[in-house]
Amino acid sequence: QVQLVESGGGLVQAGGSLRLSCAASGLIASVYGMGWFRQAVGKEREFVAAISRSGSDTYNEDSGKGRFTISRDNAKNTVYLQMNNLKPEDSSVYYCAGSFKTLPTAASLYRYWGQGTQVTVSS
Repeated sequence: QVQLVESGGGLVQAGGSLRLSCAASGLIASVYGMGWFRQAVGKEREFVAAISRSGSDTYNEDSGKGRFTISRDNAKNTVYLQMNNLKPEDSSVYYCAGSFKTLPTAASLYRYWGQGTQVTVSS
């Protein structure tokens, strides 16, 4: 059974940093494109960043460019999202997801989802 488990969320002040992790089990992570999404209360789920199977290619949503970095360690079956210079508007539940596609931005193209980890940024 495929399982994605996020960790690393929490409460941080504006300007601070967090590193989210997504551990994959029952899944050969290297054959999947992986992504991060977020969903704030009352809003739709939105794309944050994606990374290719090998990790050589990445794509970020505009608001995260220069602040968020996605990476992966296929030997550990883990995907990361380093978030720097966090802003209150970054507060959301963050989800990782696995896709058969490379660098997809649409949630509908992701097959597997984690349960999410809460990130709260105080002003």
